[in-house]
Amino acid sequence: MTITSSAVRGRTDLCTAIENELSGLIGKRASAATAYGPDFARLWALAGQNVLGGKFVRPLLLMETYDALCQRHQQYDAADSRQRETAISIAAAIELLHYAFLLHDDVIDGDLVRRGHPNLIGSLLAEASATARTDGADGANGAEGVNSADGVRGTRAGSSLHWAQTGGILMGDMLLAATHQSFARADLPHELRLRLLDLLEHTINETVAGEQLDVGLGDGVIAPDLQTILVMCGYKTATYTFELPLRAAATLAGADFAVENSLATAGRHLGLAFQLQDDLLSTFGDPRRHGKDPFSDLREGKETAIIAHARTTHAWPDIEPFFGMPELSVGDGEHVRRHLSDCGAEAFVQGLIEEQMHAFNSQLTTTIPASVRNVLLDLAGQLEGRQS
Repeated sequence: MTITSSAVRGRTDLCTAIENELSGLIGKRASAATAYGPDFARLWALAGQNVLGGKFVRPLLLMETYDALCQRHQQYDAADSRQRETAISIAAAIELLHYAFLLHDDVIDGDLVRRGHPNLIGSLLAEASATARTDGADGANGAEGVNSADGVRGTRAGSSLHWAQTGGILMGDMLLAATHQSFARADLPHELRLRLLDLLEHTINETVAGEQLDVGLGDGVIAPDLQTILVMCGYKTATYTFELPLRAAATLAGADFAVENSLATAGRHLGLAFQLQDDLLSTFGDPRRHGKDPFSDLREGKETAIIAHARTTHAWPDIEPFFGMPELSVGDGEHVRRHLSDCGAEAFVQGLIEEQMHAFNSQLTTTIPASVRNVLLDLAGQLEGRQS
């Protein structure tokens, strides 16, 4: 482990501790990767650039919940620093899991950019394309040579994308393996380690099931009813973003199983509200604030709760011709957005969010300790006010 302090305090210090742990996890593997050549080592170098410096939503939720639980049980003192270091290593591993999911998601969606910058696949593609252009220029001599080079460039463009996406899949696979290694090697009693590994397996199963549902909905293989969409949102977002960190924190802190279950239920409600709100922002939010293409979900034909409600209204015949149209213009996009709002889809999803937040707040009054309640209320406040 790379964390030695027994008194890490505050969110900034937590971020530093998590980043140091991640640097150690990735750095060790990056050094070992050099034995397999520069291309393999490059995967780890790019992964390090993308993983470090993130928001760390999941590891911070784990650690702040863990600290709050330990304060309640009066378990945290200088003698517990080693146990806290273990908690930080698990929190960092969950960030690796998050990035592994993002990489596979980028391959599935064909994305080359994330948050305005090339993702790992986009970086690999740019590097491979630059090499292909150099090689093509060297071989382009005369008219016949140019035609030949054009054909080679066309072939190489497809090969470069295949190379880049393969890198994304393989790096995602390696990060999944690294996550399991961190959980399996955690300095914990055997039964506790097995419990965390079971949580990890449950999380991966549900997230992969959610991804399959998402693709099936988008490809028209699975019927886009509201209940299926909500289940998909829960699997893809709530399970690994909220439920896993909360359950892991409770397990590491030695909390009662009733407390763990209450935290997981609260996390599921908060996670579903988060995803529903994200869908609203993508369709109705200010793109200058959230930084996304305001009509990307409509162009993609993404099956959201917004669309599920619109399908049941008189406005759907006016919306359907434009839904899933890759070349959707700004004017047509605004036309669809107006219809979605007028038919009540926006208000309907806002109502679903309110229902989830009400259920979340109700769950806080059960067995969840007051110290942890404050952590969750702070997180809920951030989600309710976000614009991006």
